[in-house]
Amino acid sequence: MSASTRTIQDDERTAFLQQDVTPLPRAQLSALSLLLLAENVMSLSIFSYINELVTKLPITGGDERKVGYYAGIIISLYFAGEATTILQWSRLSDSIGRKPVLLSGILGMVIATIFFGLSKTFWALAASRFLAGALKGNNGVADSMLAELTDESNIAQGISLMSLAWPVGIAIGPSIGGLLSRPHDHWPQRFSGTFWIQYPYFLPCAVTSAYAALSLLIASIFLKETLHRNKNARNTGSHIGGSNLSYTGDRESGIEGVSGVSVPREGDEQERESLRSLFTRPVILSISVSAVFVFLEISQESLLPLAYTTPIRYGGLGLDAGQMGMCLGVFGILNGPIQFWMFPRLVKLMGLRGLLLASISCFVPVFLLFPIIGRYARHAGNEDPMLWSFVLLHMLMVGGVDMAYGSIFIYTSSAAPRKNMLGATNGLAQTIVSVQRSVGPAIASSLFAFSLENEIMEGYGVFYGLTLCTFAAIWLASQLPREAWKSQEDLE
Repeated sequence: MSASTRTIQDDERTAFLQQDVTPLPRAQLSALSLLLLAENVMSLSIFSYINELVTKLPITGGDERKVGYYAGIIISLYFAGEATTILQWSRLSDSIGRKPVLLSGILGMVIATIFFGLSKTFWALAASRFLAGALKGNNGVADSMLAELTDESNIAQGISLMSLAWPVGIAIGPSIGGLLSRPHDHWPQRFSGTFWIQYPYFLPCAVTSAYAALSLLIASIFLKETLHRNKNARNTGSHIGGSNLSYTGDRESGIEGVSGVSVPREGDEQERESLRSLFTRPVILSISVSAVFVFLEISQESLLPLAYTTPIRYGGLGLDAGQMGMCLGVFGILNGPIQFWMFPRLVKLMGLRGLLLASISCFVPVFLLFPIIGRYARHAGNEDPMLWSFVLLHMLMVGGVDMAYGSIFIYTSSAAPRKNMLGATNGLAQTIVSVQRSVGPAIASSLFAFSLENEIMEGYGVFYGLTLCTFAAIWLASQLPREAWKSQEDLE
C-alpha cells in the first residue's frame, strides 16, 4: 500500500471520527432484543437437560456413550427446520415488513416448545424441535431491522446492545431448564400429580413459553416497523436524520473501525432483484466466513454440555442437569458485560477484521481445553478447585469466540448489493448458517461418541480435529477486507 493511499485513508478516518455519533434508538433496540432474548431462552433451555432426557429414553440400550448421537440429532433438527424456511421468511419481510414476521416467529416457537414439553418419544421430540425452527424466521429479519435502526456511526454500539440477548439467554435459558426439570423429584409436595411424573420436562418448557408470550405482547405494542421508515427521506449519501438509509465509506478505512457499513440506498420504484444478483464476491466471501465460523461455534456449543455431563470415567465432568444449567448460567452472566462493553471498543482498537481473526483464534484454546479438563477430572475429580479454574478459563475463551458475531454481521449486512436486498442477503446468510447449525451438532456429537467408543486419542479425537478446522477458518477470514464492504450502489 502506497504512502499516499495510507494518507488518504488516515484523512478519511479522521473525518469520520469528527462526525457526531447518531443517538441509538434504544427503545426500539430494546424491544427487538426482548424478542431475541425470548427466542434464546426457549431454544437454549433444553441444553442443560437434553442429555439427561435422552438417557431416560429407551433408545441407547443403556450405553451412555451413545447419548451424543441422539442428543445431536435433536439439537440439529431445530436448525434444519430453520434452514428450510428462513430465506422465505426474510424475503417475505422485504414485502410485508419486519415486525409481523418477527412476531409470528416467536408465536410459532411458543407453540412448538409446548409440544416439546409434552413429547414422550424420541420422534416426537425431534419433530417438535424441527417445527420450532421452521416456524421462526427471526435471525435474518432481526439483522435487517438492526441495520435499518442504526447507521455507520452507531452500528457497533447497536450490536453491543443487541448482543446481550445471547449471553443473557444463556444465563436464563439453561438455568430454567436445569432448575425446573423433573419438579416431581425436587419438590414432590408441590408437584405430586401424575402429570409431572409423565412429563418431567414440561415445566421449563411452560415457563420459557410464558416468558416468550409476555415478550411477544410487549413487542407487539412498542416495536415499530422499520422497512419503510426512510422511504420518503432525502438521500444525502450518508445517514439521514439519524437513520441509515445508506452508508458510505472505503473498504479499507472507516469510522471507529466500522467503515462503510453499507446498507445501500432504496429506490422508490425499483423492483426487488432476483436471488442470482446476490452472488457477488462480498456476499459469497462474507457468508462463507460466517458458515465456517458457525459450524465451529455450534460444534463447541453442543459439545460443551455433552462433555461436561459425560461421566468422569469416559472423560467428562459428570455434572447433572442442575449443575450444567448453573454452569451455563454463570457463563451467561460473565459473557454479557464482556460483549456489551468490549465489542465497540475492540472494534475501534483492532479494526473489524482484526477482531474477527482474534475471536476465531479463541477456538484453539476452547477445543484444546476439553481434553485438559477431562484428564484433570479423571485425576482429581470434579470438586477440585483447580479444575473449576480451568472451567472458568474455558468459559472466558468461549466469550472471546462470541465477539466474532458482531463482526460477521457487519460484513454480511454491508455486502448487500442494494437496500431492497438487505432482507434477502441476511436471509441467504442465515439459511447457510442454519444448514451449518443443523449438521454441526449431529456431526460433532456423533464424532464425540465415536471417539469415546473407539478411544481415538483417549476419546478426545473430535476436539483435535476441530482445532485443525479452526486454522482453515482463520485463513478464510483473513481474505476479508480490513473493514466493512463498500456498497455496490456507491461504486456505481
